[in-house]
Amino acid sequence: MPDLRHEFQHALGDIRNEIAQLGALVVELIPRVTDILLQQDLEGAEYVLRGDADIDARTTEVEERALNLLALQAPVAGDLRQIASVLKLGPEIERSADLCCNICKAARRVYGHNVDPKLRGLIQKMSDQAQQEYKEVVEAYLTVDGIRAAAIPDMDAFLDGLHRQFIAQIFESHAAGSIDLQVAVQLAMVGRFYERIGDHAVNISNRVLYIATGTLPEHI
Repeated sequence: MPDLRHEFQHALGDIRNEIAQLGALVVELIPRVTDILLQQDLEGAEYVLRGDADIDARTTEVEERALNLLALQAPVAGDLRQIASVLKLGPEIERSADLCCNICKAARRVYGHNVDPKLRGLIQKMSDQAQQEYKEVVEAYLTVDGIRAAAIPDMDAFLDGLHRQFIAQIFESHAAGSIDLQVAVQLAMVGRFYERIGDHAVNISNRVLYIATGTLPEHI
């Protein structure tokens, strides 16, 4: 029995590490795709888009490992919460990576168009805030830090405020003739992508709270 328990804990630790590594990939992707957008880097956009299939495959694989562990070991209490949360966290992270890819697709659509400095500044601020949220929540997951996780919604409220400023600035820039309608629409979608990345960070934070406390979280 002790050997079986040790094997179980080792397998669970590997699954947790893989989830954390996938989350860390998103932390790295956020500023990368922002640079791609602001620098109009088509080659960089293509590179990120090609790499998305690998993230999808790794997410599927870690979910399968979690299901196998759940079926074979019948864990209880905290271990059960850990494994059950993996089945939720994988899709949250995978969708966050998809949103980063969506920013790359938008970068291709606005290629060759100038974006005025006020909009560029707000894009950078949204990117920085989304990355900070994701970094905090991944670290909270690794350490099962419920207090740290509980702070994520407040951080996300700031990102929501930046998003509202960004949309207002899009209207202002379009009215002033600084950007055409096509660019305005694409940028509005970009703002939504950053805002949704923040929402996924909040959902992950709720799962961390569930692991730490056993209280079932509210899902955004």
